[in-house]
Amino acid sequence: MQTRIGRIPVLDVSPVAEEGRWPAKAAVGEAVPVQATVFREGHDAVAATAVLVGPDGADRQAVRMVDIAPGLDRFEARLVPDAVGDWGFRVEGWSDPYGTWAHDAAIKVAAGVDTELMLVEGARFFAAAASRKGLLAKAKKVLRDAVSALEDANRPPEARLAAGLSAEVRAVLDAHPVREHVTSSPTYPLRVDRELALAGSWYEFFPRSEGAKQDRRTGEWRSGTLRTAAKRLPAIAAMGFDVVYLTPIHPIGTTFRKGRNNSLTPGPQDPGSPYAIGSPDGGHDAIEPSLGTFKDFDFFVRKAREAGLEVALDVALQCSPDHPWVTEHPEWFTTRADGTIAYAENPPKKYQDIYPLNFDNDPEGIYAEVRRVLQVWIDHGVTAFRVDNPHTKPLPFWERLIADVNAAHPEVIFLAEAFTRPAMMHTLARIGFHQSYTYFTWRNTKAELAEYLQEVSGPAAAYMRPSFWPTTHDILTPYMQHGGTAAFAIRAVLAATGSPTWGIYSGYELVENVARPGAEEQIDNEKYEYKPRDWAAAEEIGISRLLTRLNQIRREHRALQRLRGLTVHPTTNDQVLCFSRHVTAAQSPDGRPDAVVVVVNLDPHHTQEAVVDLDLAALGVAAPADPAAPAFAAHDLLSGAVYAWGAHPYVRLDPYEQVAHVIGVRTL
Repeated sequence: MQTRIGRIPVLDVSPVAEEGRWPAKAAVGEAVPVQATVFREGHDAVAATAVLVGPDGADRQAVRMVDIAPGLDRFEARLVPDAVGDWGFRVEGWSDPYGTWAHDAAIKVAAGVDTELMLVEGARFFAAAASRKGLLAKAKKVLRDAVSALEDANRPPEARLAAGLSAEVRAVLDAHPVREHVTSSPTYPLRVDRELALAGSWYEFFPRSEGAKQDRRTGEWRSGTLRTAAKRLPAIAAMGFDVVYLTPIHPIGTTFRKGRNNSLTPGPQDPGSPYAIGSPDGGHDAIEPSLGTFKDFDFFVRKAREAGLEVALDVALQCSPDHPWVTEHPEWFTTRADGTIAYAENPPKKYQDIYPLNFDNDPEGIYAEVRRVLQVWIDHGVTAFRVDNPHTKPLPFWERLIADVNAAHPEVIFLAEAFTRPAMMHTLARIGFHQSYTYFTWRNTKAELAEYLQEVSGPAAAYMRPSFWPTTHDILTPYMQHGGTAAFAIRAVLAATGSPTWGIYSGYELVENVARPGAEEQIDNEKYEYKPRDWAAAEEIGISRLLTRLNQIRREHRALQRLRGLTVHPTTNDQVLCFSRHVTAAQSPDGRPDAVVVVVNLDPHHTQEAVVDLDLAALGVAAPADPAAPAFAAHDLLSGAVYAWGAHPYVRLDPYEQVAHVIGVRTL
């Protein structure tokens, strides 16, 4: 009978998505924590090695794993891929004869039991170890010197044993271990993306609003264009954003066009929702004529790149009744019993200006067309897509589409706008979406935020990269409606430091917080009208300066560019949240450790005070001998102040002066 368990069992390997059905995710330069349970019968020592397998199938790294839970047989190591591609990893468990001898010899020699026998057996082990092929001469000498010392009967037994347990010997055998009964796990898939898939700052805006003007005499509007929108790019880049994301720029239908504030009776000047895609001017592969042409779009992309920005485009797979697909491919839609095409509904909401696609009627035809459309925009410089409501389309469609696009264009990133049930949100991430919108927008209390930060940086980080957005063009939560400027500042700090990827919707700098009555979205919503803004006023409010500083801090601190390594620290006030992010020297590409502590006043109306109970070890800081003594220099990256903090610092945060401390940890 063939057994299914190896000589040295290797179980519960992570990060693994659905037993390897889909790859775990990593970014170039990210230290991926690989864990496994490794054990054996009896009392002999076991060890484990994590092996990183390159896209070519060759082993690239082999890192000895550390027992992180003594007595529970849980081992961990971190592997660092250095290029985009489809990688893999495995865990090898093995019997460790040196570990067994070192443990037993130390006990027996100290007790005077089998002393000479243990020393002789040690000498034999080191002699065999030194004879292996591939060892450098320096390593061989260290092991042979140990043999000589162990065999030297003129020296005390303790001195002979010490030679076999020396740091030099351990270093050689850590680098070149003697491994017996090696048992390997399967090789699990690991998809490695470019760093922007893990960490980046996004800025969303409607290009038609930038440069839009209304004639004061006639009331007529002139739309902003892609070229006038390009004038906004230097300011966006100056705030430190990496990606500029455009809502749909395609032709907008006129049938059942929505007016201001989602009205069913539009006026002649209402431009319609850009999500009602399609008109006689074209569909998803065309540009709304009032915005310009593909020549203008190429100009916009070129100016974005000159400013250091990448361009993301909204993908909304739905159609206006005027879309060319409606007449060319009526089979792509659902026809109701009365012969009409079904429009989009989310009862009691109705979207009469939008027809959803029916992916069951002609899946191959729809797939081929969508893939063609995406290629059009990729060919014009789009490197990221924000996908509208992906959870309302079949999962196999997205799995195939993303894999197909990334096979030809591995640089392209897909962000899922999936405010939906956890199972769907997580599965969208597993099947290929690089990033996902999250429930962060609705997490307000200390308990809610602490739990959610730990959730998204825990095991789910193996496949789901959260993108934190305080607001969107569709969402304005009650907290943001009633909290004033302080609420916008608080949520910006939480979003920018709570996740490696975050974003804001244009107008955030102006604290646009007036809701449409009865709705959780802005009044005079930009989806239905032009909304030119007074950007000079943003400087007076100060939010743009805060956004700029937050993005600077993110770029300067590796800890904020990583999803894992988060610790929530207790505080004595339920209105004060504290968490930290930490990367060790081994986890950092430049070999330097980094830790950032974030302390936020969650109350946008009142000053709050608290004592923070810091886990110094989680910051990579050694606890001082005197518990009351300072442990590190706390550099406030927002204010510039420097404090001497110990394990229990006192904080006082005024929402009208400073809503948070963002602390860079410096050793004293």
